[in-house]
Amino acid sequence: MTGRADANRRRILDVALAELLRDPEASMDRIARAAGVVRRTVYGHFPGRDALVAALVDDAAEAVGAARAAALRAMADPDDPREELARGVLAMWEIADRYRLLVSLAQRSVTVEGILRRLEPVRLECEAVIQRGLDSGRFTSPLPAAALAYVHEQVLFGLMHAVNDSVLTAEEAGRSAAITALTAAGVPAEGAGELVERLRGE
Repeated sequence: MTGRADANRRRILDVALAELLRDPEASMDRIARAAGVVRRTVYGHFPGRDALVAALVDDAAEAVGAARAAALRAMADPDDPREELARGVLAMWEIADRYRLLVSLAQRSVTVEGILRRLEPVRLECEAVIQRGLDSGRFTSPLPAAALAYVHEQVLFGLMHAVNDSVLTAEEAGRSAAITALTAAGVPAEGAGELVERLRGE
């Protein structure tokens, strides 16, 4: 792909995200106009609306992984799985909140299995953190690490829907996601809350 074509593709994706978050029914024609390109250019990169949404989901999955990695570089104690889990969830929520309306849209065109497959690298990293916590005794759970990683992932999806339905504010959901992940791993609620508040205050 040439530099110009790559720039056009990036612009189309950025504009499409904004348009679809504003109006989930936004047409390909409308997205093309908003991006300042002809309809043929959009279809040259994305053969249909489903392909465009799938590309946005790919972007979201990459952004989640990058945000988690960046958050972990700031860890005060790299050997504390509790801090790692909480930092990771807080960072992932910031990205998830940006894309949360897209998730509802994506479920119409990208299978849930497809979304989970895109998030697999992040889930496996979380599984490794949970396993270290279980091995060290800092986490306790009747579930194996792999299953608990799925639980944590579904908590994020559930909170995204709760915010979409105005049951919870986005700010409160991020805090709740991190505390829920810790308590599900057996960290006492009071200690989980204190850790999350300290990390949010940094």
